[in-house]
Amino acid sequence: MPMLEVNDIHTYYGNIHALKGISLHVDEGEIVSLIGANGAGKTTTLRTIAGLLTPRQGEITLNGEDLIKYPAHDLVYKGIAMVPEGRGVFARLSVMENLEMGAFSRSDKGEIDANIQMVFELFPRMEERQKQVAGTLSGGEQQMLATGRALMAVPKLLLMDEPSMGLAPILVEGIFDTIEKINKEGVTILLVEQNALMALSIADRGYVLQTGEIVLHDKGEELKKNEMVQKAYLGME
Repeated sequence: MPMLEVNDIHTYYGNIHALKGISLHVDEGEIVSLIGANGAGKTTTLRTIAGLLTPRQGEITLNGEDLIKYPAHDLVYKGIAMVPEGRGVFARLSVMENLEMGAFSRSDKGEIDANIQMVFELFPRMEERQKQVAGTLSGGEQQMLATGRALMAVPKLLLMDEPSMGLAPILVEGIFDTIEKINKEGVTILLVEQNALMALSIADRGYVLQTGEIVLHDKGEELKKNEMVQKAYLGME
C-alpha cells in the first residue's frame, strides 16, 4: 500500500475547475516530484493534500486513512508537514521561536530539544542566527528556516512547494542536497519545483501536470529523457 494515495481529486477555486481528476501515489521513503508550467495545478495539488483546500470529489489517504475529513491543522498530528511556497516564516518571531512553533503538536520537550539540534546540524546558519528576527533573514536563510520548522513536526510525509524559488543559483544546489539528506533520514517527500531538471535529478518518480491533469508519470531519470519534457520543461530543443 502506498503511504500517500490521491485518487481522482477535483478541486475548484469558486467556479474554476483547478484539478481535473488528479491521481498519484507516494511510497514510503520516496522523493516524488511534480513538475509543470505555472498554473498547471502543482501548488493546488499540495494545498489539497495538506487540507488547505477541500476537493469536491475524490479521495486522499495516508497509510490507508482518509484525510479529507480532517482540518489542515489536524493533519500535522497525522504526520504531514508542509514547506509552503514563499517560505511563510513568522517574520516577527526569532529563528528559535519559529522552530518551536513547528513543534506545536508535540509535548516531548527532551525530543524537541534534540530535534532543534538536528535542524542546527542540517542548517548551521540557523544556529548562528537563532536569536535573529526571521523577517530580517536572507531568502536562502528563510528557506532553511521554513524547512527546519516543518521538520520540527517530525513528519512522515514532507510537502515542499518551490523550495528554490527566488534563490541565487549558488544556493539552489545546496537546497537540493539538503532535500536528499532529509530523505535519507527517513522522511518521504513530495516536491513541487519549477527547476524541473534538479527536481527530476533527485526524484525516484515524477508526475507532469498540465492544466489540472496529469499527462505523464515515470521514473525521474526516464522523464529527463522524455522528448516532450525536454522541450517543454528542460529547455532542450
